Amino acid sequence: MGEEEASKGEDTVEEIRRMSGYGGDVIAVGGFPTSDSESDSDLAAAEIMIIWAIQGPTSFAPNTLVSQSSLELRLDACGHSLSILQSPCSLNTPGVTGSVMWDSGVVLGKFLEHSVDSKLLSLEAKKIVELGSGCGLVGCVAALLGGNVVLTDLPDRLRLLKKNVDTNLQRGGNTRGSAVVQELVWGDDPDPDLIEPFPDYVLGSDVIYSEEAVHHLIQTLVQLCGDQTTIFLSGELRNDAVLEYFLESALKHFAIGRVEQTQWHPDYRSRRVVLYVLEKKSKRCLADVSSLNQSC
Repeated sequence: MGEEEASKGEDTVEEIRRMSGYGGDVIAVGGFPTSDSESDSDLAAAEIMIIWAIQGPTSFAPNTLVSQSSLELRLDACGHSLSILQSPCSLNTPGVTGSVMWDSGVVLGKFLEHSVDSKLLSLEAKKIVELGSGCGLVGCVAALLGGNVVLTDLPDRLRLLKKNVDTNLQRGGNTRGSAVVQELVWGDDPDPDLIEPFPDYVLGSDVIYSEEAVHHLIQTLVQLCGDQTTIFLSGELRNDAVLEYFLESALKHFAIGRVEQTQWHPDYRSRRVVLYVLEKKSKRCLADVSSLNQSC
């Protein structure tokens, strides 16, 4: 991104909104009731310009919160010491990214914990579906926070996922919520138990990784979400074109807000990660709070 684009990002006026399923402020990306007439493509392009200007992700090293060459990631969360097994050798398989942890997963898991501790979010007894669960950290944290979580992934990813869920939740015996592992292929019709009733929350980390997967991801998000469903998605800032394509496509169905890093867990922040909240446009409980001049 050039200096002229960065300067435009610095001068942008960002609008603050509230989503019904999250008590903190978010920066409006688009899809909210507003007098603005910008197209979805313009809104998506503007968001990419702002993110790259504010965070400068390519200037920072990736994966500073994890070690992908290790067979295990240890992380303290919710009063538990989690042991997340990884399979680094599987990274050599094209299209396989869920065999190891990424910063975006750690960020989302600790964000959920921090938001619950800050009383901006309650997962107690909530129905939660996680997409592309991979190693299962985010879903395990959500269960420890009281959620009834269904962790989903492709059939060939379930063995490692089940092992991590069993190791960190089933054997402990003091999990506030519950966790089960289930196959889900994006684009296929979800099993009735996933949408009857609709989940309160849908979670995903590092699920925006290729243009080819975006269509099926959004199709699945639309299928899973009712009017009272809130989505949290964290993503790695590695490819601006893929993220822009996702945002443009998602804005056709969802209102999207970006959570500023000041609301993340203070010890788990990364300039290489972005965190979004999505809710279906049909919801009428989106509250307009104010506009804010955002200085970079």
